[in-house]
Amino acid sequence: MKSAESVAGRERKAPGTESVILFVVAKQMFAIAADDVQEIRSTDSLAGGANEIGGAQVAKVRHTILRNRRTYYVVNGAVHFGLLATRPSLVLILRQRRVAVLVDRIERMAEIPAVHDLPLAFAGTERHWYRGLAYIDDRVIPVVDPAGFLTGEELRHLDRASALPAVEQAESAVHQ
Repeated sequence: MKSAESVAGRERKAPGTESVILFVVAKQMFAIAADDVQEIRSTDSLAGGANEIGGAQVAKVRHTILRNRRTYYVVNGAVHFGLLATRPSLVLILRQRRVAVLVDRIERMAEIPAVHDLPLAFAGTERHWYRGLAYIDDRVIPVVDPAGFLTGEELRHLDRASALPAVEQAESAVHQ
């Protein structure tokens, strides 16, 4: 088990830069702010701890996990991004969200000087998936927005399907 903070703390941060975690889903690289990730775990470590959701109506979510008395919806990154199905080996448990994301691997940590606005070609639902683009090692990498993994409507469907206690649903509404 690795804490995103412990990994990020090993690298020096230049003024005005942002620490990101570069991760891969179906051979595509993405970035997410290290501050948005609470924990990185192996999917093997979650075996037996994941609960299946029946009739959730959200194809990218099939399971929940319970961490620190909080239920997280497990989003399949390949399904979310419309990529080929893979066998994810890691799960990113997000901070300030009830979302955990299945990914294939972590490439590395990086420091980016800026997140650039999305071009107008990003016109569909993907505009909500990304905060913008980053230029890293001669590559343009999409920087994901943690709020883009599940919409408010999807969360409501999942809450009904998983029948979470009303107290936890009210608590999560504060964080959304």
